[in-house]
Formats: sequence, C-alpha cells, structure tokens
Amino acid sequence: MTTEPLLRMSGVGKSFTGVRVLHGVDLELHPGELHALVGENGAGKSTLMKVLAGVHRADEGTIELEGERVSFEHPVQAQRAGVATVFQEFNLLPERTVAENVFLGREIRRRGLVDGRAMERATAELLADLGLEGIAPRTRVRSLSVAEQQIVEIVKALSHDARIISMDEPTAALADHEVEVLYRIIGRLRERGVAVLYVSHRMKEIFDLADTITVLKDGYRVDTVPADGIGPAELVRKMVGRPVSAVFPERLEPHGEHVGKVRLSVSGGGNTQLDGIGFEVRGGEILGLGGLQGSGRTEVAHALFGVERFTRGEVSVDGRRVDPRSPRRAVRAGLVLVTEDRKTQGLALNQSVAANGRLVLDAVWPLGSARRARRLPGILSSVELVARGGHAQEVRYLSGGNQQKVVLAKWLAAEPGVMVLDEPTRGIDVGAKQAVYRLMRELAAAGVAIVLISSELPELIGMSDRLVVLRDGRVAEELPGGSSEEAVMAAATGSRHEGGNGDGPGARGPRAPSPAGDAPPEGPPPPEKSGGGSPARHEEAAP
Repeated sequence: MTTEPLLRMSGVGKSFTGVRVLHGVDLELHPGELHALVGENGAGKSTLMKVLAGVHRADEGTIELEGERVSFEHPVQAQRAGVATVFQEFNLLPERTVAENVFLGREIRRRGLVDGRAMERATAELLADLGLEGIAPRTRVRSLSVAEQQIVEIVKALSHDARIISMDEPTAALADHEVEVLYRIIGRLRERGVAVLYVSHRMKEIFDLADTITVLKDGYRVDTVPADGIGPAELVRKMVGRPVSAVFPERLEPHGEHVGKVRLSVSGGGNTQLDGIGFEVRGGEILGLGGLQGSGRTEVAHALFGVERFTRGEVSVDGRRVDPRSPRRAVRAGLVLVTEDRKTQGLALNQSVAANGRLVLDAVWPLGSARRARRLPGILSSVELVARGGHAQEVRYLSGGNQQKVVLAKWLAAEPGVMVLDEPTRGIDVGAKQAVYRLMRELAAAGVAIVLISSELPELIGMSDRLVVLRDGRVAEELPGGSSEEAVMAAATGSRHEGGNGDGPGARGPRAPSPAGDAPPEGPPPPEKSGGGSPARHEEAAP
C-alpha cells in the first residue's frame, strides 16, 4: 500500500432541507485497498458514497484524487475521473444486451454508426480479464441472475477505466456460491491496484475483505481503524454507541388467551412447487422455516398468503379452515406476510409513513378501517420508527431499517393472529435488527403465532422455538429449538449427521453468532489482502 492516498475526502458535510446528514467526514483510500464503510442505517454511508459518485454535491469540505482537488456535479464527471459506483439497486436496462449496458451512453461508433461487434469484443475482454468468460456479451440482461447482473455493473464500472469502485451492499441478494464469485472479482480488482470502498452490514464480509474500516454514526466519523486491529464486538459497539450484551433478546413471559393454542395449521399442502407441507404454530411460538435457496421456503409463505395458493391440502387459522385464494382473504382470516423485498412488494415509496401504515386497512376494510387506524401512531412508536419528518415523511427518504419498521407497522395495524416474516432483517443494520427481534418477542408473548424465514442460520436458530426444514419443496425434518447449525444443514442437504439435534456425541451445539446476526465463519474463502490481516480474528465473532 502506497503512502500517498489515491483519494482523500476532508471535512465533507452535507445537508438536505435543513437537516445535516454528514458532519465534517474524513476518509482516505489507497490503491489496492478495500476500505469498509460501516454504521447503522441512517449513519450517512450512502450519502458519502453519493457525494463521491457525483450524485450529491458536498456543502463543505474537499475531495482530492491523487493530490488534485476535484468537485463532481454529475456522475458522468466522476466516471470520467475514474470513480465508479455499484449501487444496491442496479442501473441496467433489462431489454438490452450485456455489451449495450456496459457501453450505455458512450457507444463505440464506426462511421457514425454504433459498432455492436466492437462493443461485444471489448465487453468480452473485460469479462475475461475478471475470469468470467461464462457471461456472453450478447445476452439480454433480463435473462441474467442477480449475481450476473452485479457482475455486469462491475464490468460497466471497469469499462470507464475506474481507479476507485464503490460497492453498496453488493451481496445483499446473493447466495453463498455467488458471494464466492464476488470475492474472487474483488481480489482481481485489488491485484490491478483498483481501490474499493465497500459498504455492508455483514460482519463476516467486513473481516474477510477489509484492510481498513471507517465507522460512521449519525453523520459523524467515529473512528478509522485497521481491520486486524479490532474485533467484531468492539466494532459493533462503535457502530451503535453502546455494548451489545446479547444478540437475541430473551423470551418474554407469554400472556393472553391465544397463548398455547394452535393458531396456524397446515396439512398436506401442495401445488406445482410444493408437496405434503404440514406443520402447526401455536400462539406465543416462533416457528423457524429453514432450507437452502430453492427449497420452497418463500413458496410456502406465498401459498399461505394466497399469492401462489395451495391447490391441495388444508389450512386453518384459529381452528377455522380457510382458503386464502388472495392476500385480501388471508388478511381477513388473520394471516399476514412481510415479504423479503420491501421496496417492490411491501411499500409505496412515494407515499408518507402514515399513508403506508393505512395501505392494508384501506384495501381490506375500506368502510371500517377507522378503528384500526387510530392505533397507528402507537404502533409506529412501538416499532421504534425514527423519521426526521415525522409520519408525513415520504418512505423513500427513510433508511432501510426504518422502511422495514413501516412495513411491520402496516401489518400490525391489521391486528393479525399469524405473521409470516420472510427475511425480515435483510439489508438492515445491527441496531434495526435488534429492534425487529424485540418486536418479534413482544408479539409472541402477546399470543401471536410467528413463522420466521431466514437465510441466516444464527438468526433462525437464535429466534425460533422449533424449526421445520424444507428440501425440494417438502418438509425434510422438524428440529427442536437450539439445534446446531450442522443439524439444520444436514436436514437441508439430506446428509447424515451424528448428534443432529445438538445433544448427541459429536454435536457442537449452536455456534455463537456474530453481533450483527450474520452467517458463521464457514463460507467463501477470503481473497488475499494487501494489508495482511490476521486470520485468527474470525474467532472473535461472538460478543
């Protein structure tokens, strides 16, 4: 790592409509370095990235590239200077090819006409340089997986001869094997001297990849430290401003008439993707629904909610047989679904917090929603929503964690007896995660039956009273709460495991999760880092 930084941001400040979101932030980035930017949702990470990308212009402070002062008023200026950003929401045109997206707006021309073959050759060279010959330049983007679209965004950035690439939550929607590919790409970029500014809520990624970590909180830079000089517990303390005494809150004393009674029963449920699905959930209980991607977890949630309904079998809510042919019928029966994609399936982003809170009430009970609507202010308070503009603020301006809280409040206003939560903490910071966990415990204690779907095994094990593991669209096994990660994975993959329930010989029991509730250290191997961090620090993953 050279002594002179490639990028130096000094005293950067930014305000929106009188609200200051960045307060004199300093940051340096060196060639070949991966610099992680961490903090709770709303800490200012995305705003700082957008200032660097030319999306926003800083109100104060300076930006220097290789010692030369610059000021970007448009993303195109940043790209021409060698600064590229891969945002969490892709900026790709699905109906165009990979090559057309890579050279969008600066097409290669010959005699005044677009030279498609030249763009395809150049794209193929960029892909080959990253060891990714498997993606054809002529392929239309709409047919690519999320991981492949992520790669197209990175190739698009490299086509600008980028010296700095910023990545905002690049693995949020990727499976483990796809994360491995991203790790390899990042390793190749760093070998070429490209500097990477990396934003993620996942502790494992931060400690796998980062040379340096900068912590932001409430728009201030709290600290910048070498990644091998801090442990996860201390890092989380810096992020949230307080020690994390426990990852998952303790179970609360249950109360209410529905505690212990079967609130959801599924028997022989099936459709074109599922077969023989059967389980029960009682009031006061959190049932974990586990399995690998493609095992049928989300399909079960959609079937219960009437999106892709069961065509055979029986579903009962509070002892009454129901046939949820539509989400409206499911809600009226007392069953709601928090979808895994809050932005496209859970929120009206251009509407206010209050309007989003009423969405379900107005749709399901258009003539009788006033009584339930009166509970909304209290519900929004109970989910620990923080909105600077109050309940009139548009949801699109909230952090990811606060957007998720609005989704939860919207469904709580419907007074459900059964809640199906599909990846309820995806893409939110450690503080917001703990708020969601506390809310789940409170709802369960009040007699609500909860079905939790999560790809994070520590979260699934730590929050569930029982586990139902799916494989190939069927129930593979039911496990008790506190089962080991090995037992869950054995059931999910169909492999044998001695002491599978965590009690037998050879079973380790549940692994202590990381403070952010992220995946355990097993997973994609980290690439070599220019900073030469200590491999032993992964053993510090539990606070």
